[in-house]
Amino acid sequence: MLQISQPIKTQRVALVIQYQGTHFHGWQRQPKYCSVQEEIEKAISTVVGHNVTLYGAGRTDSGVHAAAQVAHFNIVSKIPPSKWASILNSYLPQDILIRASAAVNDNWHARFSATYRRYRYTLYNEKLPNLFVKPFSWHYYHASLDESLIAAALKPLLGKHHLAAFHRANSERQHSWVDVQAVECYRDGALVHIEIQADGFLYGMVRLLVGMLVQVGSSERSILNFTNIWKQERRDEVKYAAPPQGLCLLRVGYAEFPFPREVWYDSMPKFNFPENSVNSDRILGEITA
Repeated sequence: MLQISQPIKTQRVALVIQYQGTHFHGWQRQPKYCSVQEEIEKAISTVVGHNVTLYGAGRTDSGVHAAAQVAHFNIVSKIPPSKWASILNSYLPQDILIRASAAVNDNWHARFSATYRRYRYTLYNEKLPNLFVKPFSWHYYHASLDESLIAAALKPLLGKHHLAAFHRANSERQHSWVDVQAVECYRDGALVHIEIQADGFLYGMVRLLVGMLVQVGSSERSILNFTNIWKQERRDEVKYAAPPQGLCLLRVGYAEFPFPREVWYDSMPKFNFPENSVNSDRILGEITA
């Protein structure tokens, strides 16, 4: 009796992705520049023999890193979803790594199903440079930063605000509303970390924000002045963006996620510096809305 084989169903595969953004012009595919999305799409296409579109949770700028970016693609293939991570890693450049892959349902979307994105910005606040932290931090040697001032300046940002003051030009987003869910600033020896969690982020928002927060942390600008600028949407007074290498997409949150916590939650290592010339005894806890 002739047996008719069942057609292979389309699968939706989710990926947790790490990348060092130094040599990429951001996440999003671009006509003339190398991007993370393009490199992964090329790897998938090499495996299956046709073009495949990858959908990311968010777009990181040129030079920005990711500890746990999330993306998905649809594929008709006999390859088990859990195997895609190891297969793709054999085709990807050394500065991109797929930590894990898994099947998700057809209604799950890397971008639209996300409940939050969390970024960490790292400053190396010491006079002498350090080669080993240079690719992942802003060497801020101009003054010793007071992380308690930065934390105090961050606190009023909690909640839903129109943050047009931190919205760069050329953005495709039509509005500047952001629901900030959590903020945190803490010091670990010479390193000062600023973390911000929100439902979504404006184009260039975190780097513009950090560019002003260092002025607060060095007492060059008062907390009240900083707060008035963003509340009054005085975009013309926000002039400097922090460099991209200090910024990392730390994680993306979902109500339903097929990956265990150790895969995606806090996969960015921290350097451990001994006590030094900067004040390192103040560690501030997270503030949530």
